[in-house]
Amino acid sequence: MPIDDTHDPALASWVDSANDPASDFPIQNLPFGRFRTGSEPAWRIGVAIGDQVLDLRAAGLVPDHDMSRVLQLAPAARRELRRALSRGLAKGSAEQSRWRDALVPMARVRMGLPCRIGDYTDFYVGIHHAMAVGRQFRPDNPLLPNYKWVPIGYHGRASTVNVSGQPFVRPSGQIKGPNDERPRLAPSQRLDIELEVGIFVGRGNPQGQPIAIGEAEDHVFGLALFNDWSARDIQAWEYQPLGPFLAKSFASTVSPWIVTLDALAPFRRPFVRPAGDPEPLPYLDSPQLRERGAFDVQLEVWLQTAAMRKAGHAGDCIARSNFADAAYWTVSQLVTHHTVNGCALGSGDLFGSGTLSGPQPQQAGSLLELTDGGKRPITLSNGEQRTFLLDGDSVRLAGYCQQAGRRRIGFGPCEGTVLAAGSGAPPRDDAQAA
Repeated sequence: MPIDDTHDPALASWVDSANDPASDFPIQNLPFGRFRTGSEPAWRIGVAIGDQVLDLRAAGLVPDHDMSRVLQLAPAARRELRRALSRGLAKGSAEQSRWRDALVPMARVRMGLPCRIGDYTDFYVGIHHAMAVGRQFRPDNPLLPNYKWVPIGYHGRASTVNVSGQPFVRPSGQIKGPNDERPRLAPSQRLDIELEVGIFVGRGNPQGQPIAIGEAEDHVFGLALFNDWSARDIQAWEYQPLGPFLAKSFASTVSPWIVTLDALAPFRRPFVRPAGDPEPLPYLDSPQLRERGAFDVQLEVWLQTAAMRKAGHAGDCIARSNFADAAYWTVSQLVTHHTVNGCALGSGDLFGSGTLSGPQPQQAGSLLELTDGGKRPITLSNGEQRTFLLDGDSVRLAGYCQQAGRRRIGFGPCEGTVLAAGSGAPPRDDAQAA
């Protein structure tokens, strides 16, 4: 992914709000998403610029609002679209008078899922999370023998991936405590968050044709924020021998904007394994991967309780970490390993990274870690305490990239609120529409 004039930190836009240093969406970002206004039935493809959304069809940049067509662009065509957007939105552009009519204020739009999600796989790349959780069950041997050799993952439910802002109902399932004689059906009392990065597949591959490590990123359109809500008490009873099921399939939340790999080009970092760890097998390794395989994305978890919301309190930041520091496997390694057996990926498929906790206790990306399995509650700034989520709690993930000499870019919000069990299905847009 080359760094070019579209990343120039001095580049400014005629959309004034995009020039605010605090904006997630300067002209150097240009993420893609789908939106609606009013009661219109169809999704439109947009690019975020400041506090506005550029309708790509109205601007004459795409022939229709089929997001899969955009996702499947070859890398060269995708970069050319980015250059056209950058030139047209730059201050002094000849497109200003024409494109101004294609802008829609973000305050007037409803965002949907960035694309139709055909399939969803959740990985387990956060080594500090794996170590912390493993210690709770296997103090002397927290990591299983395969962890440092193979990217671990399981297939999840695309049907219950929600866009940011969509509430969800507290799940029920079978629960059996350590002293219970038999399991019971009950609402989860150990509802948790998982701070993750979502990876959107752009171009798929035919069944039986693995994607080589050197070509893997050509098949990735970009990244988003992802919260894979988890019911830890349901999970503890059901996960053996086949892994997560109802404890994970009730809801996941993704941010509405896909930040492209092209926008992230200035924020690459070397992929480095700790000294003494095994080298990846050859099919998961390359010089380019080692040189620039990781993404320097700062991540935050914010918790707002119902009482905070009523008092006008924005909530507390309860954890901070970094994608590059937390992930033991890279984006390209996940793509290559997923297909090495001949598995076919499709345009719009979603990968979850797994919980991205940092090395320090306060960098934990789940309440399971922050509270040591519920043994030590965290105290919030208003005096409330939490071990796991209560009804009315709202969790917001934030993510951004910044470094000296570069323009800060962000991912936008990834937020969800817990509704009481039995409260009925919340209203939902047809977010999986094509």
